[in-house]
Formats: sequence, C-alpha cells, structure tokens
Amino acid sequence: MPINEFLFKFANTTLFVCTSVLLLLCFILCVECVAACLSAIPNQGRYKQQKKQNKKVVVLVPAHNEESVIHSTLLSIKKELKQQHDLVVVADNCTDKTADIARALGATVIERHNANLRGKGYALDYGLRYLESRSPDVVVFVDADCEVSRGAIEELSVLATETQRPVQAAYLMTKPKSSSPKESVSTFAFKVKNLVRPYGLSQIKMPCLLTGTGMAFPMQAISSVDLANGSIVEDMKLGLDLSIAGYPPLFCPQANVTGILPSQKQAVKSQRTRWEHGHLQILITYVPKLLRQSLEQKRLDLFISALDLCVPPLSLLVIFWLFLMTSSFLVTFLGVWMPLNIAGTAGCFLIVAIISAWNKFGRTDLPLVELLAIPFYILFKIPLYFRFLLQPENTWVRTERDS
Repeated sequence: MPINEFLFKFANTTLFVCTSVLLLLCFILCVECVAACLSAIPNQGRYKQQKKQNKKVVVLVPAHNEESVIHSTLLSIKKELKQQHDLVVVADNCTDKTADIARALGATVIERHNANLRGKGYALDYGLRYLESRSPDVVVFVDADCEVSRGAIEELSVLATETQRPVQAAYLMTKPKSSSPKESVSTFAFKVKNLVRPYGLSQIKMPCLLTGTGMAFPMQAISSVDLANGSIVEDMKLGLDLSIAGYPPLFCPQANVTGILPSQKQAVKSQRTRWEHGHLQILITYVPKLLRQSLEQKRLDLFISALDLCVPPLSLLVIFWLFLMTSSFLVTFLGVWMPLNIAGTAGCFLIVAIISAWNKFGRTDLPLVELLAIPFYILFKIPLYFRFLLQPENTWVRTERDS
C-alpha cells in the first residue's frame, strides 16, 4: 500500500472515531439537559408536612483562613439548625481569626495543624474522626464560603436518612456585584454542571456527581471510604468512591447552597484551573475504574456515571466540536463526507442542550445580549487547557476570597 494511501486511510479512520466519540458526548449532554427541562423542580419544603425525624445531624464546616466569609456562612447555617443538630468547624491550618469567629458564634471548633498534608479531604477526615464519639446519624458538609438556603439542611438530612445514600444539594454561584459578561457565562456554565445535568440524571433515576458543598451523608456510608487525600477535586472523587462502594449519590434540587464567583483575576484563574484540571484528571483516572466495576458488580448506574463523567467541561466540549468540525470540513475536499455528517449531528445535540438549558434555567444569569460573550469566554479557557497538557495542576490551592 502506498504511503500516501495509508496516511489518508489512517487520518480518515482517526477522524471518524473522534467525531463518533464527540457525537456520544454531545448526545449524553443533550439527554441530561432535555430531561431536566421537561421536568419541574419540586418546591422547597416538601418534608415540612411529614413527621419530624429526631435524627442526630452534625453540620461539618472545613475552613482554612476564612475570617472574611465564615461569619456569614455560619449565620446562614445556624438559622437552619434544630435542637438535635450540632455545628462543628474544622479550623484547618488557620493563621487568622477563623477559629475565634466560629467559637463566638457558638460553633464547636476543632483545630488541625499539619503543613505537609494540605487540602479539604484531610480536614474532612479529621472532622469525621472527631465525630466518631458523637455517633451522629447524618453529617452534612458545608464549605465556609457559601450561604445555605432556608430548609436546605432539613431537606438533605431527611432524604439521606430515608434512603441511606449520600445527597447533593444544588450548589450554585452568583455573580459579583461588578461583573462582566464573562462572569455571566461562567455562572450559566456552572449552573449547567451543578443543577441542570444532575437534575436530568435524577429524572432518569440515575446518581449524580458530588459537587463540593451541601452534601449529606449517613454515617454508615461516609465511613465506608477514605477521605484523607489531597485531591484538588476531593468532592468528585468522594462521590465516585461512594458509588463504587454501593452508595451512589442522590440529587436534591430543593436544597440550595450558594457561593459567589471571585472578582479578582488571579483568584478566578486559580479557581478555574483547579476545577477544570481536577475534572480532567478524575475523568482519566475513574472512567476505566467505573466501567470495570460496572461489569464486575453488574450495575447499570456505574456505567451511566462513567458516561456522565466522560463529558468534559462545557467550554472544552465546544472547543472539541469546533476543531473536529473544521477538520471534517477540510477533508470533504478529498471526497470524505462521513466525519462532517457526524460532527454536524453532534453540533445539533450540543446546540439543543445549551439552548434548552439556557431557556429554562439560564435567562436570569445570562441575558440574551450577553450570549455574545461566549466566544470570548471560550478563548479565555484555551490557555488553561493547554496548561493541562504541559503542566497539570495537582496541588490543592485555596481560592482567595473577596473581602
């Protein structure tokens, strides 16, 4: 076979495989978004009319130098606490007034000092070991830089008690006061990831990923896995480990936990790098593991979780589509049309997913006129993805808070 013919067939086959993978990813995203848009999110407080459960619940707050934000967070939590609830703050390697502020608000504060083992996973593990003597029925993790909505603690703890499974709240972001269209796009993309997609999965009776805060765990479930690690996306890793262990997380859209996007450019860059690189690292590590476990345990939910995890961050998926669409168009001059047809179909699924999610969930975050900022947002992300290829982020770094 002539070398030119071999290279042509190799390139054509490679492009066919890549566009087919792209088609699958866009189809998965489309199914999740459409399933979410076809269903109405239940109102908050659906447990208020039910018999109250006297289960012992502990809200555990890991905090590293959070003196600028923890006061507001703890106040929002305290409003939701019942008589049988406790509030425990893990002041992890703190060098500021975090512990003092938490104590002044009536929280139980335990302090951890270990400069070599840094990260939220180690703080949570330290807190859980402290709680062993208290034997709570449910533990709820809430980050120190977010606000808990009314009824969220009760919604999460009751559902976790009833199902004996981990439960994830809808963790959303709001824009800073002086925000640009880029922050609007980011807020919408965050909502697609943390609300639309997991809610769509819940509508087809499938588990979701854990997204970082507003997470409730029965003690039996959380005790089955090891939290002591320095993963930069410890929440996502925790959810997948729990799924494999037989405790797939549930999504509870009625419970809301809200954070604020940082306004400082360096903080934004640091946060995005940690989230995006961590997601890609978990994707590479856990997709084979989930597929293997789905076969060994004969569990469809693990297979669906693997497919869901395969879908990269929205910006990266759009970049993949643009690259493959352009490449497929170029090979049509050689008489090859199949990759272009596949990439075009994938683009249709992608557009349907984004437009349907925006129409139902994103209008308030991303006004119609600011949709024009999407290309600039994607351009902002390209260097971040190139850095993943050359120097991936693998060290936990706390995002700087706005004052």
